[in-house]
Amino acid sequence: MSDHATEHYVSTAPFDPYSIERLTPEQERYYLASQWRMMWWRLKRHRLAVVSGLVLLAMYLSIIVSEIVAPYDLHTRHTDFIYAPPQNVYFFHDGSFVGPSVYALKYRLNMETLKREYSENHDALQPLRFFCLGDDYQFWGLWEGSFHLVCPAEGGTLFLLGTDRLGRDILSRIVYGARISLTVGLVGITISFLLGITLGGLAGYYGGWIDNIVQRLIEIIRSFPELPLWMALSAALPVTWSPIGVFIGISVILGLIDWTGLGRAVRSKLLALREEDFAVAAVLMGAKPSRVIARHLLPNFMSHLIASATLSIPSMILGETALSFLGLGLRPPITSWGVLLTEAQNINVVALYPWLMLPVVPVIIVVLAFNFLGDGLRDAADPYKTG
Repeated sequence: MSDHATEHYVSTAPFDPYSIERLTPEQERYYLASQWRMMWWRLKRHRLAVVSGLVLLAMYLSIIVSEIVAPYDLHTRHTDFIYAPPQNVYFFHDGSFVGPSVYALKYRLNMETLKREYSENHDALQPLRFFCLGDDYQFWGLWEGSFHLVCPAEGGTLFLLGTDRLGRDILSRIVYGARISLTVGLVGITISFLLGITLGGLAGYYGGWIDNIVQRLIEIIRSFPELPLWMALSAALPVTWSPIGVFIGISVILGLIDWTGLGRAVRSKLLALREEDFAVAAVLMGAKPSRVIARHLLPNFMSHLIASATLSIPSMILGETALSFLGLGLRPPITSWGVLLTEAQNINVVALYPWLMLPVVPVIIVVLAFNFLGDGLRDAADPYKTG
């Protein structure tokens, strides 16, 4: 070892705090952002997910004012226009701009096929009315009203998607049916989340015999094919139940079957997180298990739960649609997209009146929108995803 002390150089220059490299406002905003804000920034860059979210937002907002959005009341019948085809909307007539209008329908009975043959009467132009008074209705079954977003001309018709075998406007029935079909998914996912988070959380936090019981229960439920199990449970609903009772029963059935995947995801996350330092510290400080799970463990993957919810809701909507289509789900007078599709069970009717299949279009749109939004949320919630 050398006898000479190591020289230590200290600068005698005055300290200048402004000489230190500073973060730009944009960098500071990024580094100080919360997890939810960063998730929102990532989601905004996923254009398809944003568009899907806006579509779903518009559809869910429409169910609040279904009576106003629909051109006709749910039960309005036009006996002179049974199986009428969709009417086209025109903006010009004889070379002049006339605004959105339709031509009056006229029909004749084909005595050979006994089928009504409709055609447009170009001499009878019927301008559409907006923000108008039309069919009377009960808003959410509570208040009388007659205000509509769009109405046919006085004494005219407006069948943008045609009519069914009773002369009821299909577009209006699709708008009303959205209230039931979209709500089933929300009610079902609420039940599924409560069961999945509770049972999965207990299994992941405590382990041992509790974990074994929950895992065996999940394996038993998942061993049954979903559709036959849905059908069996739906068939067990009493036929004397009211429409609201059947609706609640279907929602509960969908929730009771769909929680297993979420329960396993929650269990696996909690098994890993319960050994982290922050969770151990909370236990040592005397926190109860319920507080440790709710305040410390679940928030660490809440964003993933939200993404899981957006991917689970479509399966519940499809489940309700399938059960109602098979006659084992919701039944008239309740109107849902699945109930509307029962009109299309006869292939001969579909061949003659293909517009009866149109209620399947909103089902496809909603399912695709939820899947695109779920993909965007899953990417945005990934903590290992950069940029």
